[in-house]
Amino acid sequence: MKNEEIIYKTAKKRATFRELVDESAKKYGDKNAFIIKEKIEKNPKYKYISYNKLKEDVDNFGQGLISLGLKGKRIAIIGKNSYEWGLTYLTVLSSVGISVPLDKGLKQDEIEALVLRSNADCIVFDEKYSDTINDIKSKNESNLKEYICMTKNDKGYKTIEDVISIGKKELESGKKDVYEYTINPKDMAIILFTSGTTAMSKGVMLSQDNILSNIYQMECMIEFFDSDVSLAFLPFHHTFGSTALLLFLNNGVCTTFCDGLKYIQKNLVEYKVSVFVCVPLIIESMYKKIMQEVKKQGKEKLIKTAGKIANSLNKIHIDIRRKLFKAILDQLGGHVRFVVSGAAALDPNVAKGFSTFGVTVIQGYGLTETSPVLASENIRHIAPGTVGVPMHGVEIEIDEPDEKGIGEIKAKGDNVMLGYFENEKATNEVLKDGWFYTGDLGYINKDGYLVINGRKKTVIVLKNGKNIFPEELETLVNNLPYVAESMVFGYPKDDDLVVSVEIQYNKDYVEKEMNNISFDKLHDIVWNDIKKINTTLPTYKYIKKLFLTDEEMIKTTTAKVKRFKEIEKILKKEKEQNNK
Repeated sequence: MKNEEIIYKTAKKRATFRELVDESAKKYGDKNAFIIKEKIEKNPKYKYISYNKLKEDVDNFGQGLISLGLKGKRIAIIGKNSYEWGLTYLTVLSSVGISVPLDKGLKQDEIEALVLRSNADCIVFDEKYSDTINDIKSKNESNLKEYICMTKNDKGYKTIEDVISIGKKELESGKKDVYEYTINPKDMAIILFTSGTTAMSKGVMLSQDNILSNIYQMECMIEFFDSDVSLAFLPFHHTFGSTALLLFLNNGVCTTFCDGLKYIQKNLVEYKVSVFVCVPLIIESMYKKIMQEVKKQGKEKLIKTAGKIANSLNKIHIDIRRKLFKAILDQLGGHVRFVVSGAAALDPNVAKGFSTFGVTVIQGYGLTETSPVLASENIRHIAPGTVGVPMHGVEIEIDEPDEKGIGEIKAKGDNVMLGYFENEKATNEVLKDGWFYTGDLGYINKDGYLVINGRKKTVIVLKNGKNIFPEELETLVNNLPYVAESMVFGYPKDDDLVVSVEIQYNKDYVEKEMNNISFDKLHDIVWNDIKKINTTLPTYKYIKKLFLTDEEMIKTTTAKVKRFKEIEKILKKEKEQNNK
């Protein structure tokens, strides 16, 4: 498939964040932009923020920040997903200066380091970080001049509401600084430090044009409705989370917030969620639970037969899937129609399974450096096992492909970053002749879809020259019902590597479905299942060593396993055991 054969829908690109805020308010007015749960004992109350109210808050907050001397300054943001986080991000970018989103999972010394590296002038923070902010303030080593807590606090910090009140009074008195702020869409607007799984995080410099180009590109691929409700549990400090939030706001979608991973199903029902963006770990976990319940009820054969009938009818445009599988969809709240999965490879069987039930699950691919999406499936171009086709206006090529067509993925497009903050050497390593070199390996199949094989840095290269992509084997291992997560890696032995797997087993499943068997018996069962998987693979890909644990793996806040840190942990633990 050539780029000109890809079917894109018509969309409108916004020039600036200010235009996005203003136009959304004009178009969607009193419709809900956010629903906020205010926990009051066991009876929660809900607060509704309209698009008009959002614009009013952005204007007042922006004027207040400017009155504090922050026009054109760098403002760091740290905290959990909340209305206050989204409001700060929108306000800074549409009215004030440069946004520096910080990972909410960072330790104090890491927060301090990034505040210093970014040369931030102000930090807007969740009350949870009050003690950390106190320490940073007391050291007086940073450029910070203003400290703003998102909500009321007992440390005496001014709040967002305080700054909004200041701005409101100024606007009422006739000041108009917030409306006169000049935005050059091509200038650096965001410094976003990657949650990289290997080296020290880099500061990715993104412009408003980078982000808004990607929103436009996604709108050319995917259709959203102003009746949609989304659930935001992908962290906003991550580009995938914040760009998705902006995408939804640009389309009149109402955003709600997740109470925590274990409450996802409850929240889907509670808010009647219809669309959401997630990482594969979430959607695969949902599917596993559904199929475990189907198995428990002895309905596997029935579901399989019904699925074949539904899929056959759907091919001739008779869609009975959502009616036929209503009981299953009701477990997800009954309204979910569309899910976007990204950040890692999604098991194709999960995508096909949800499609059978009447829920479209598409896979996307991108990086922080590309704002973030480079390629995606859509309802016109779905091919499970791939990450779809290039976004509108994005060029993708494979650099130095091998005999199988596999090579490093490189891309061009308006969504590609400006470079790495104060790191010319790292910038020049990935930006060459107008192309961004992703560090990911993949190929374009005969139908024109992009297939990802894995990270260039995580490929297991054996002494005999064979290359093994861990992600490929992990997909097979993760299908085992008791597996919560797995990591395939090369275990060093002599001067070669042994293909090995660490498996985190699901304690609840072992307890309930396997009669809480002993660790040794579980290990035997797992090893036998691994050997069965080996029989489906070429000999050089055989998994020859197993590490079984119930401990969660070391991860980034976007649920990616920090492979090298995890490998270090495994090797250290084994060394300690051998020395006993």
